[in-house]
Amino acid sequence: MYTIVLATQKGGSGKSTLAIGLAVAAQQAGHNVRVIETDRQGTLSNWQVRRNLAEPIVEPVYDARMIEQRLEAFARGGVTVTVIDTASGINAATTAAIRHCDLCLVPARPSVADIEATAPTLSVIRAWRKPFAFVLNQTPIRGGHRINDATSSLDERAPRDIAEVLAQPYINMRNDHQDALAAGLGVTEYDPSGKSAQELRSLWRWTLYKLAGDIVMQEANELKDAGELTEVEFPIMLQPQADKAEASSVRAYPTWADNNVTWETGF
Repeated sequence: MYTIVLATQKGGSGKSTLAIGLAVAAQQAGHNVRVIETDRQGTLSNWQVRRNLAEPIVEPVYDARMIEQRLEAFARGGVTVTVIDTASGINAATTAAIRHCDLCLVPARPSVADIEATAPTLSVIRAWRKPFAFVLNQTPIRGGHRINDATSSLDERAPRDIAEVLAQPYINMRNDHQDALAAGLGVTEYDPSGKSAQELRSLWRWTLYKLAGDIVMQEANELKDAGELTEVEFPIMLQPQADKAEASSVRAYPTWADNNVTWETGF
């Protein structure tokens, strides 16, 4: 089971909408998904009520001591992906979630202030030596200079190959996300062919590849050798032969570093 945590110090970064979007995208990709909500504001719980309690199930867990127990129970029950949405700031529940996660996603709007505000979260992530990535969220459709400023700040906060710590793609600001939230849907359900849905599915594929790229590629090669898998460019969505047309539409998302593309050109 893979556990993904969305955490950041600053409010308004879009953690909850991203958590919903990723959970629904993972479920649509065939995973057995559960969501843990540690934020007493209850955004995800309210979303599930509007959803008429359809899966993925949202479970509020406010006691930090219960998070590990719930994750163990999920794993025993056959859950393959758990998404944890946390409250803003750093508290015991957020720290416990980060401690037991496989990947921490840090949403941030494309502003220097938002990037600087991630410092306390990064301190906890690094203390537990957990892999992490920033997700540039709510980015303006035309906001190149803001993104450049944000990535320059990221270079200072996370001094390593930026392609390793910046999730792809960044998520543009569109009404689809809020409309889907109000309707009790994920954005990939609300408008499956829309640009927001495409971005979320791509973000899910990037996230899963970050978690299990080598394993997935090995499984894909084994299935291919057995004649049970069609060849696709991006080895995350394992497609049976009957879905050949759908599989051929899956795009690959290599890092810019792999292609020797500069940040100015990439953004």
